[in-house]
Amino acid sequence: MEILLNNRKESIDKDEITLAELIEYKKFTFKLLVTKVNGQLIKKDIRSKSIIRDGDEVLVLHMISGG
Repeated sequence: MEILLNNRKESIDKDEITLAELIEYKKFTFKLLVTKVNGQLIKKDIRSKSIIRDGDEVLVLHMISGG
């Protein structure tokens, strides 16, 4: 399947994948992540239930604080 991940085309060798699996697959390691699928905010506790399919647009943003 092909998705748009952080505004870049990505090919994944599956028909569908959960958001949690995608985060692990792409090795996003920051603890504070903001995730959206097709413009809809996906909270951390439902990432394992959120299915990503061909053509979906996914944003995974790292929350970084500083001072």
